[in-house]
Amino acid sequence: MHYIVEAGTNHQAGLPRMEDDRMLFYVDPHSGVPIFRQLMDQVKLSIASGVLKPGDELPSIRSLSVPLGVNPMTISKAYNLLVHDEILERRPGKPLVVADLGQAEIADRRLDQLRENLRQSVALVRQLEIDEADAIKLYRELLAETEPGEKGVK
Repeated sequence: MHYIVEAGTNHQAGLPRMEDDRMLFYVDPHSGVPIFRQLMDQVKLSIASGVLKPGDELPSIRSLSVPLGVNPMTISKAYNLLVHDEILERRPGKPLVVADLGQAEIADRRLDQLRENLRQSVALVRQLEIDEADAIKLYRELLAETEPGEKGVK
């Protein structure tokens, strides 16, 4: 399931952005990853990639729970953990916003996101018994397929 939100002033919520500047939340109840974790990971990735910036508002719990078919407590748990981790800021009577993490912290979080994704790739390399040099060569080839600043593989 997914939830598309129109991006308005201050990017009122959602993840990640689509080509028309709308943003998308999505959950996969069959992925084996808890839904609250899926939502947290999407917020973290969107912040690390610059899709969400400091001060951007996130959608309310209620506005996400119905279209996603998710219990409001699940969304609340994700948001509360992100507040606890100082990724989001709570403002009484107002929507949650992305905290101002500073450039160094954002750079660290980008590396953390890459590290987590590469761990899965390393596990696959080991499982498929691919030679480490071949895996590194393939990684470099994939990097070369995109120009610096591009968001995806050609």
